[in-house]
This record gives sequence, structure tokens and C-alpha cells, in this order.
Amino acid sequence: MVKTVNVLGFPHAYELSAPTDAPVVLVFVHGWLLSRAYWQPVIEQLAGDYQCLSYDLRGFGHSQHVSNTALAAQTSPQTALQEPSETISETISEMVIHKTALSVASPTSVTIDYAKANNNLDQAVSILQPGAIAAVDETPPRDYTPAAYAQDLIHLLAALQISKAWVIGHSLGGSVALRAAHLAPETIEGVICINAGGGVYLKEEFERFRLAGEQLVKFRPRWLSYLPFLDLLLTRMNVCRPIARRWARQRLQDLLIADPEAALRSLLDSTTETEVHQLPQVVSQLQQPIHFIAGQKDTVMEPKYVHHLASFHPSFECCGHNVSEIPDCGHLAMVEQPALTVAEIRSVLEKRAV
Repeated sequence: MVKTVNVLGFPHAYELSAPTDAPVVLVFVHGWLLSRAYWQPVIEQLAGDYQCLSYDLRGFGHSQHVSNTALAAQTSPQTALQEPSETISETISEMVIHKTALSVASPTSVTIDYAKANNNLDQAVSILQPGAIAAVDETPPRDYTPAAYAQDLIHLLAALQISKAWVIGHSLGGSVALRAAHLAPETIEGVICINAGGGVYLKEEFERFRLAGEQLVKFRPRWLSYLPFLDLLLTRMNVCRPIARRWARQRLQDLLIADPEAALRSLLDSTTETEVHQLPQVVSQLQQPIHFIAGQKDTVMEPKYVHHLASFHPSFECCGHNVSEIPDCGHLAMVEQPALTVAEIRSVLEKRAV
């Protein structure tokens, strides 16, 4: 039975390992169209030394206004028979065309123009100031921006009585972690972003990216889970080397059960021009230690975009001291290279403990 806790009127599914002697709890935040499941290989190696919390973002995984039984029924054979009769070839074609939309990140074909980026930052609609948000709104509007998900996280930590945490976020989860650190510096002592970066907005590239994501969300009949060998396609999507088929099946399940509104709006709200330009401002104002882990062969969030966002934090020091890269790794570091990912996490935490 999945554990849930009410956060601002919404059930959040979570897993919390046993307490340890470590003074902080490690909190893991997944990316777009994923779930807490992908952190399992990392948590298994860290739980002996740190208490670990993983949870499903609102509208993803089991954090939905439906029962676990209903979630399972969504991919049952009976449900599949009730779906439209699109052909198998059309289904595979659509999945291949939109494969890069499975994780939220900046379009990979963008060449960074640092001068333009700095000018755009100066022209951003809203400049966040340290301490501008003194407390979390008890009744925030129900939206799907990274800031809204950050508020969910802060309330979740309070509900579980976690007062000191390091937050580790993947892709979109990295943006959520950074926002949460800005909102609650007294609770979040540090952030580790995995396969997360950005901060540069080019209109045409982002419009194409958002359109691909929209089509992916809208075209996902339940019977896809019974399409032979589709999981083999997902073992190669956004990764350097094929991942185990169980992770491919997990990706397909998470794609199919994600709440439509959450899946679509979290994509659109996290990739607006204002949102993209605000993220570097948030990073520049954080006083906590921030570290970025990139996959050297990540084609969704290329290392150069990770270094770009990391450069706004004081710890970058012109040489990328707050960035590390994992070899032979794509966009799912925690399941592609769990041992190396854990080694990087431990290295960051041990340095801060000294």
C-alpha cells in the first residue's frame, strides 16, 4: 500500500526510509512524466547513511485524486479495448517523432548566446529578490509552475516533520528543488541538480519543443502498454546506452497514468520565456551550496546548458567548481549510472560536512 499525505488538499504518494544519524534528510524530486520509482537504485545505496524521501509530484505517479486500484485499471486490457483504433504504425511513428519530449529541458539545438542571454535576463518581467517571499502562502493557487511545485515540496516536508534537508532534483525536478531552496532557505540546506540546467530562451526552438510535448501528452491511448516491443524503444530513448526493460516499462506506465492537466500545464508553465529567464536569477540569489551533475552524452540537457545555469551561482568561480559530469551517461543518470551518481552525491555531501 502506497503511503500518502495531504498537501494543500492534494494526496501525495511518498516513500521515507528509516532515520539515520545524519543531520539531514535527502529528498528526491523526479522529472516530467516520470515518478519517484526512478530514484530506487540511488536510494538503495544511500539509505544506510541518510534518511531518504522520494515522492510523486502532484498529478504524476500515484499523487493523483484517484485510488491505486483505479490507476492500475487505467492500463488494464478492458480499458485498452475501449480506446480509439489508431493503427500500430501510427502509434510508433508518433512516439518516435516526439521522443525528445519525454523529459523537460531546453531544446538541444540551441546555441548559447551569452550576450543575448544576459540582455534577456535584464529584461525579465519579474526579478526575484532575496527574502521577497518570507513565508509560503497557505492557500496558493492551483498551478503547475516549478514555484508551485516548490510550495508543495515545502508543505510536504512540514507535514513529515523534516526540518533539515538536501534536495536532489532531476530535470524539471531540479528547477523545483532550486525554487524550493529559494523559498525555504531555513529548511533546505543544499541542492543537487541532476540532468538539469538551462536559462537561455530562443523563441522558435521552444515553440517547437512545447508543441512536441503537447502532442505527446494528447496522444497516449491506454492500449500502448500492450503494444509489443514498445518498451524496447523506450530502453533507448534519451539515454546513452539501453536501460533495463523494467525501466522502459516504468516510463510507459508513468506516461500513461499522468494526469492530463498536470502533464500539459507543467510542461507549458515551466518553459515560458519568463520562467526560463527567472531561473538563473533564482540560482544567483541562493546562499546554500548548489551542485550540478550532468551526463556527458545527455542530448536532452546537454552539459553546456548545465554549466550555463551553474555559472550564476557564486560557487562556480569561473571554472565550473559546482559542476561534475558522468561519462557514458544520457538524461537518466540515476538509472543509467546509479553507482557514479551516488559517488557524486556522496562527494558533495561529504565536502559540505567538513
